[in-house]
Amino acid sequence: MKNVKLSKIWDSLHSSYWFIPTLMALGSMILAIAMLTLDRTGNIPDWRWIYTGGADGARAVLSSVASSMVSVVATAFSITIVALQLASSNFGPRLLRNFMQDTGNQIVLGTFIGTFIYCLLVLRTIHSEGDGYTLFVPQLSVTVGTGLAIASIGVLIYFIHHASTIIQASHVITQVSGDLDKALDRLFPGKIGGGKANNSRQVGEIPANFDSEASPIKATGEGYLQAIDDDELMKIARQSNTLVRLTTRPGKFIVKGSDVAMVSPEKGVNQSLKQQINDAFILGKERTEYQDVEFPIDQLVEIALRAISPAINDPFTAIRCIDRLSAGLSRLAQRDFPSPYRYDDEQNLRVIVEGVTFEGLVDAAFNQIRQYSKSDVAVTIRLLEAIACIATYTRNSKQRKALRRQAEMILNTSREEISPEQDQKDVQEKYYQVIKALGED
Repeated sequence: MKNVKLSKIWDSLHSSYWFIPTLMALGSMILAIAMLTLDRTGNIPDWRWIYTGGADGARAVLSSVASSMVSVVATAFSITIVALQLASSNFGPRLLRNFMQDTGNQIVLGTFIGTFIYCLLVLRTIHSEGDGYTLFVPQLSVTVGTGLAIASIGVLIYFIHHASTIIQASHVITQVSGDLDKALDRLFPGKIGGGKANNSRQVGEIPANFDSEASPIKATGEGYLQAIDDDELMKIARQSNTLVRLTTRPGKFIVKGSDVAMVSPEKGVNQSLKQQINDAFILGKERTEYQDVEFPIDQLVEIALRAISPAINDPFTAIRCIDRLSAGLSRLAQRDFPSPYRYDDEQNLRVIVEGVTFEGLVDAAFNQIRQYSKSDVAVTIRLLEAIACIATYTRNSKQRKALRRQAEMILNTSREEISPEQDQKDVQEKYYQVIKALGED
């Protein structure tokens, strides 16, 4: 469970705007202490570019840098807020998490804040002669502060370019598509314990009286199921000598008191076991792609739906989303879906999970786009082209049946919604290409 919990903690930290800037602020404090310590030793190299001015000049330099950093931080925050507002209105509020995870923005803010803190810490140590103070001008520290100011200018230029790039539709779509590819690589194939190849034999090994003897496990929390600790669940089932069947999966919303699992035999269920199983479920305020491959698919669909809405009317962005969906589903069609039946080292059936199916992911990718773009010829044709592309990678009749079902619904909808005869012919031609790609007459 440590790995799952650590992954959730890291994801939360990575999605925050305070973590990296805080680390960089602490780093600037350590740097200031180190530079001041070197200055106090008096062993300063005789380099021409090291600051050699007096105390007043050093104060003026560091004061200017510190004050300018405050203004730059305020500007950077303003630009960031505007970018988040544009992302929320154009791509949907669920994509704000992707922008919050942007490491570039976090490093930019950390650089400005770190430079400000460094200058303050060095500034307070500069003393002129008189008033009971000994003359002290930390030449090396002031030089480093000047270097940080120059670096901050470069970071500001990068930030202006970066902020204008991350709100472009192509960048957002590519980023979400990358999340989908990573989720596919992480989750397919995947297993808990050992698995057997013959699914029919596995089904036969489920006790016939499982439903009558099983005891439900009620959720003690509420929120989106972000992850399930597979190893911990297998360990619980093995130690209690029980069979656990999950009734939910990552990505689903859990209502407190609802059933999340069934455990058989009932006599092996006690309050401690119920709490242990609940502890294996990681809940959160929002969905993540860590164990939910459908989440990045839904994000691409959301971008496409907003693009083809009457308020925006941007079918080209929707087509880009369809292209990315077809690429992801093409990769998925070539993967082995993990068996829902999970065995321990002694080959005893311990856990039955509720997994995703290829058919369900195809529906998630195409249903809403098909429904909302029924009168858009360009989007309709690209949907059929995407299905034809995916069809070339399918490996069994169930996958091809799911794709043909989508193609038939697109064709039927186009006959009702698309009036020009030539457009209908174009759609029908693409439909025949799908049938040919599926290897059917």
